[in-house]
Amino acid sequence: MTKSRIDHSLNSVVSNPQKRGCKISRRALPTFVFACCVIFCAVTVTMTATASAQFHDLHSFVGTDGANPYGGLVQGTDGYFYGTTIDGGAKGGGNVFKISPTGTVTSLYTFCSRFECADGQYPVTTLVQGPDGNFYGTTQSGGTRGGWGTVFKITPAGKLTTLHSFDGFTDGAGPYGSLVLATNGRFYGSVTQGGPQGVGSIFEIAQGGRFSTLYSFCVEAGCPDGSNPVGQLIQATDGNIYGTTHTGGSNVCSEGCGTIYKMTLDGALTTLHAFDNTDGEYPYGGVLQAADGTFYGTTPAGGVNGSGTVFNMTATGAVSVIHDFDGTDGSNAYALTLGSDGNFYGTTAYGGRRFAGTIFEITPAGAMTLLHTFNGKDGKNLFCGLVQGTDGKFYGTAYFGGPDADGTVFAVTTGLAPFVETEPTSGKAGSSITILGSNLTDTKGVTFNGVSASFTIVSKTEIQATIPKGATSGQVEVVTSHGDLWSNVAFQVTE
Repeated sequence: MTKSRIDHSLNSVVSNPQKRGCKISRRALPTFVFACCVIFCAVTVTMTATASAQFHDLHSFVGTDGANPYGGLVQGTDGYFYGTTIDGGAKGGGNVFKISPTGTVTSLYTFCSRFECADGQYPVTTLVQGPDGNFYGTTQSGGTRGGWGTVFKITPAGKLTTLHSFDGFTDGAGPYGSLVLATNGRFYGSVTQGGPQGVGSIFEIAQGGRFSTLYSFCVEAGCPDGSNPVGQLIQATDGNIYGTTHTGGSNVCSEGCGTIYKMTLDGALTTLHAFDNTDGEYPYGGVLQAADGTFYGTTPAGGVNGSGTVFNMTATGAVSVIHDFDGTDGSNAYALTLGSDGNFYGTTAYGGRRFAGTIFEITPAGAMTLLHTFNGKDGKNLFCGLVQGTDGKFYGTAYFGGPDADGTVFAVTTGLAPFVETEPTSGKAGSSITILGSNLTDTKGVTFNGVSASFTIVSKTEIQATIPKGATSGQVEVVTSHGDLWSNVAFQVTE
């Protein structure tokens, strides 16, 4: 395997752009990115009229403070949003930044600050905050074992520690999926290439850096279990890890149309669904789980119009398409976010009136509302999902856009009320959790599904609370002088 195969693997593995008459700009579409032309079909679709959402430009990158954010944002316990850019920074290898809800950006770390980018290069995934307050992420290149990528942690103040460097072969190369922190305290992630079969694997890594490969894809001829895993991993309420592979599975597509899988924490993998083009192809953004246990996700291609789908999936792997994109409402959808109202919010890389991408809302039943169409100046080409801040707004990044075309950070107001978020979203009675929110300094009470809990106010954005004995699964309520705040998802009390 060569480094160029990883850097340009999607050009050949996924819906070859030459077959669709497209040209790829290496800078425009970083490494492992689905690339295709937007095709508008003369079809009639049922879609709710554009909502009265308010779009806010927060920041335009200029290169020195980073360029081309590929991953999404995560809200830290301090109320700031943390993210990465794949390019720019002082050394040109990307950086880590934080941004306030009002748009003040601070660069925290520049990659390639060490000889031969031993600290990593080109971060492409969304950060995850650990229980220690540090942020964890991956880089697509760099490291100390040939430049095949890294796993790192970084403090909110910007001190970076490389936890693992991939070697390109035995433990994989080119991670393109964000990490997930499981209930056992370890992080789980995937690499898109490398491993025994050369098509990616799933790994676990401890906060201190102890690394293990759990599963390598394509164990059988034809890769029925999938190949090239990408996108966000999640831990579902059953305790298993769920994710998607970009290729493999059904042989309807030349390289396989991609799969959805679940995996136990010790590495036993089950393929739940293989896409066949009619229900979508080449999933990129992983899946998420709604309150009723149903999984939802997107595909950037396939479906009735060839422009991608939104789908749901039962726990047994039965997939149903709830929306087919047609280009006018977007094309090449990437990832969904579950809003505090129970609806899903997502982004597309292309499509819309200016072919620059869109932001949409969709109900579990499939009613689509177009929230924003990008015009190129306010952003262009979104390769990640949104994050809902505890103020109720949605925040995200666009790969291009702004005066220097180096990308933007934006917010969207849809009228949803502020809420609180628990980290983690499950735990045993007697254990301590973090509650994130806004204006928490005058908190007067915390309850878990109606049962009062002891708590400590850490800051205006953070509370530490102890899960009380006798509590059952349900919403967490925080009582303040400004009003009651409820958790955006039900908290699961475990035994």
